[in-house]
Amino acid sequence: MKCGTLRRIFQTPLNLIASSVTHHKAVSGHEEHMKIALLTLLGLALGTLGGAALGVGAGLAWVQIFKTTSFEGYSGMLVFFTFMPLGAAIGGIGGALLFGIIAVRDAEIAIERQPLRGHDR
Repeated sequence: MKCGTLRRIFQTPLNLIASSVTHHKAVSGHEEHMKIALLTLLGLALGTLGGAALGVGAGLAWVQIFKTTSFEGYSGMLVFFTFMPLGAAIGGIGGALLFGIIAVRDAEIAIERQPLRGHDR
């Protein structure tokens, strides 16, 4: 490009009203769906970690309350092969649902800017 063309591009005034009119179209596309999907995956990961930790705690409590035998590591296998996977599965599903619902509600409540009055063309 020539220098005159660049000068013309940078000297054109900005249309600040257009951004408020087209804002909804620019934001309501794939970005909302990506935000919902990413927050759901984040909820899945955090829920899985939290659920696994709570599952281990529940398993250890089970072993202490019901006096599970420790013969050949049975109580440890019960905790880490039963309670931890169950807690991780329940926590992952719960976290994904919770974060997904929060993301969908956030997308529905999004506030649009109203166009400025008095600047009609």
